[in-house]
Amino acid sequence: MTNAVYINAISTVLPGAPVDNDSIENVLGMVAGKPSRAKKIILRSNGIKSRYYAIDPVTRRATHNNATLTAEAVRGLAKFGLNPDNIDLLACGTSMPDQIMPGAAPMLHGALKNPACEVVSLAGICLSGVMALKYAWLAVGGGDKRCAVVTAAENASAIMRGESFQAEIEEKIARLESRPELQFDKDFLRFMLSDGAAATWLSPLPTERGLALKIEWIEQRSYAHLMPPCMYAGGEMENGRFRGWREYLPEGWAARGIFAVKQDVKLLNEHIVPLTVEQPLTELLAAGRFSPQEIDYFLPHYSSEFFRDRLYQGMKKVGCDISQNKWFTNLAYKGNTGSASIFIILEELLSGGALRPGEKILCYVPESGRFSSAFILASVV
Repeated sequence: MTNAVYINAISTVLPGAPVDNDSIENVLGMVAGKPSRAKKIILRSNGIKSRYYAIDPVTRRATHNNATLTAEAVRGLAKFGLNPDNIDLLACGTSMPDQIMPGAAPMLHGALKNPACEVVSLAGICLSGVMALKYAWLAVGGGDKRCAVVTAAENASAIMRGESFQAEIEEKIARLESRPELQFDKDFLRFMLSDGAAATWLSPLPTERGLALKIEWIEQRSYAHLMPPCMYAGGEMENGRFRGWREYLPEGWAARGIFAVKQDVKLLNEHIVPLTVEQPLTELLAAGRFSPQEIDYFLPHYSSEFFRDRLYQGMKKVGCDISQNKWFTNLAYKGNTGSASIFIILEELLSGGALRPGEKILCYVPESGRFSSAFILASVV
């Protein structure tokens, strides 16, 4: 690395007013006109009390798409001194861009209308934002770029509205009456995911306006060679084989819910801690990448409070005991915003006034798509 790389500022956007648990189906709508049977169970487990949706609660029309939500976050960096004309790299991560082609980054660039610059779209689920950060970190650190903006955004509500499931429900209504558990895997995600965007400004010099974060390293591990897909959209698991949307006829896309986001909850519960916590931490500690004792703040992105103690037990099991009084998360009141979550957590910590120069922050981001995880070490300067 030619240069040190600093996070100078993070701007976040959470659309609309916070939506409490009692109001979710008023905003998203009910599936097949019936209240969810799984809602209370899911909310009791995930610990989320409020979240945000890019939906007008009166008209139930979308207030943003992914690109406009992200552009709003980027424009928010101006208050920290960023001149958008100076951006020479836009690195964008999202689980769900507005379209299959082109990528999220050129669509964002078109919305921003800043001068010509390099753009790159990172695909994935929760890790897409982290990998956008790594791309920018390497570009700035290698001396190729001097002013990079990393974005991560989710507009999950666009496909979580009740109407999106109508054709599928009509196809399966008889089966659902006799086997309501068939609806659970999709309901699980309807009450877990929410909307939000973050934009992060990277440069080889720290800001003169306050604290910055020096990125020490970013490490990502995939264990897809061991596991089948667990969370996915645009396809279906059939008899142990994943079939992508192009293997189905268009009339089957809605009826089969091909583009709905799905989660194999049983597979998730069984493997998320061993493969995204214990295995990568074992590798990182063996390589001497950090010591648990040097960490002042641990920022975990987990989808549910259900996993918090299991995460801690997994960390202790491999010799990484970072006391929970050093943990910081805002899942309960800002929701699970997928790829944007870790940046929304980091922004609140950075702007909250508690950080001191010299402190070290360890971030953890898992992805259950096919079981991957990333860790980020940053120092406060």
